[in-house]
Amino acid sequence: MKRFARLYAELDATTATGAKVEALKRYFAAAAPEDAAWAVYFLAGGKPRQVVPSGVLWAVACRAAGIPEWLFDASYQAVGDFAETVAHVLPPPRHESDLGLAVWIEERLLTLRGLAPEEQAERVASYWNELDSAGRFLLNKLIGGAFRVGVSKLLVQRALAEGAGVDVKLVAQRMMGYTDGRVTPGPERYLQLTSSAEAGPLDLGQPYPFFLAHQLDLPLEAFADRLSAPEDWIVEWKYDGIRAQMVKRASQVWIWSRGEELVTERFPEVVAAAAPLANGTVLDGELVVWKEGKVAPFNLLQRRIGRKTLTKKVLADAPVGFIAYDILELSGVDLRERPQAERRALLEEVVDARSALHLSPIETRPSWESFAALRQEARGRGVEGFMLKHRQARYGTGRRKQDDLAGGTWWKWKIDPLSVDCVLVYAQAGHGRRASVYTDYTFAVWSRAPRDAAEAAAVVEAIARKESPAPDALQLVAFAKAYSGLTDEEFKVIDRIIRSTTLEKFGPVRSVRPSLVFELGFEGINRSARHKSGIAVRFPRMLRIRDDKPLHEADTMQSLEALLALHHGDR
Repeated sequence: MKRFARLYAELDATTATGAKVEALKRYFAAAAPEDAAWAVYFLAGGKPRQVVPSGVLWAVACRAAGIPEWLFDASYQAVGDFAETVAHVLPPPRHESDLGLAVWIEERLLTLRGLAPEEQAERVASYWNELDSAGRFLLNKLIGGAFRVGVSKLLVQRALAEGAGVDVKLVAQRMMGYTDGRVTPGPERYLQLTSSAEAGPLDLGQPYPFFLAHQLDLPLEAFADRLSAPEDWIVEWKYDGIRAQMVKRASQVWIWSRGEELVTERFPEVVAAAAPLANGTVLDGELVVWKEGKVAPFNLLQRRIGRKTLTKKVLADAPVGFIAYDILELSGVDLRERPQAERRALLEEVVDARSALHLSPIETRPSWESFAALRQEARGRGVEGFMLKHRQARYGTGRRKQDDLAGGTWWKWKIDPLSVDCVLVYAQAGHGRRASVYTDYTFAVWSRAPRDAAEAAAVVEAIARKESPAPDALQLVAFAKAYSGLTDEEFKVIDRIIRSTTLEKFGPVRSVRPSLVFELGFEGINRSARHKSGIAVRFPRMLRIRDDKPLHEADTMQSLEALLALHHGDR
């Protein structure tokens, strides 16, 4: 545990890729295989489940520190991170433990689930007494299910490969499915990751590492020079679904999401569609709701995913299909090194008109200008733009830097995001290095357009006086949260304004006097009964601070309704 806590601190203290890789290599070289197995799980994105309720941790922390709840709360507000606050306020440990990470996870943390709160509190207090501040901080993150660290899965794979002297692509292949929560990491599986033997998949149903596309941010006039002619590319629509691999081996079917979650049981109709495939077939594609011969909005797929029980009605209301756009294995042969055009031809043979699967159509146009014109139809078609795949492209691993635009990388040529100008109304501190800065914001739009600046100012004054608005009165309606898009310096400026205009505190959340207008961008917009506004936006991010726009000129619910009509115009 001590060694992993030191690694966690090292990784958090630097932004240099080389330094992170060297720190990882040092850890893996010294760690016992059973500890390294869990370290890989967490570092590669495995999600620890919360094992003790927050209220229990809060109470035992106050008792162990010998401070009242109001003082702990004040400390929490100053620090901004619960795990770090606890590590700061606790007294020094009475003794220190040398137990390894695997013992801490398997024999201590995982056994906390389901215990009575009193027993949980007693055990957690005793655990804190065995760790220094860094160890307590890490333990609290793991107990609360809030473990995050500034490394990518690619860096973990690189460190393992360099340390063991094996091909990083082989390590990446072996790691597929490693973070699936239903399989406990163990020393045997870890040692297989770095074995020098040229072994195939560790499990029969194991997928391949997903190849990820780069965003294409070129002006249209530069396409011909930088990308060459459209004839050199396979151009497909970019669907708004769940990226997945369909694996058919030994007469069984496995469906894996891009997040390396095994989701087979959630999509029985897709499993049935894959049943006729030959053994040793792996397809890459998109899970979508397929209704009336076309792709339905993503929010329908979200509702389907959220259902624990798949009744006949659920299956009928949101039938899921698989749009195939690549083939990675055929008759047990790995095809990833073959050119894109060759793989496409094989895919068309496998997914033909008789198949229950859907083949991603290819669009052809004589020029990039004509493709740009067709791209304007993307929202009406329910897609996000185009995917560009060079005909000679191999199927790579992850998202790797590519300097040559006409090389092997896939490109996503997405349409511009939808956007509105909205008002900041709530704020919460961020995580990690932003734990003491307010970076997570809630935004609102006007219920209708204010008549003038004076009417908007009257609403702000009523909010400051904590007056509840009448149902039909002008008000600000919260509709979205966002935490990305601004620079560190911009966040610091906004943080100072938030602190000086705070109206109320609700735990870690502050309500602020409405004064700041932001342009908020998002990929999609849908109706939602779960949100007070009746609207939900997808992937919101802050595009800019609108210092040039007065408060009364922010957008309205009618603006959002117009975007809904635009986004779903002919569906």
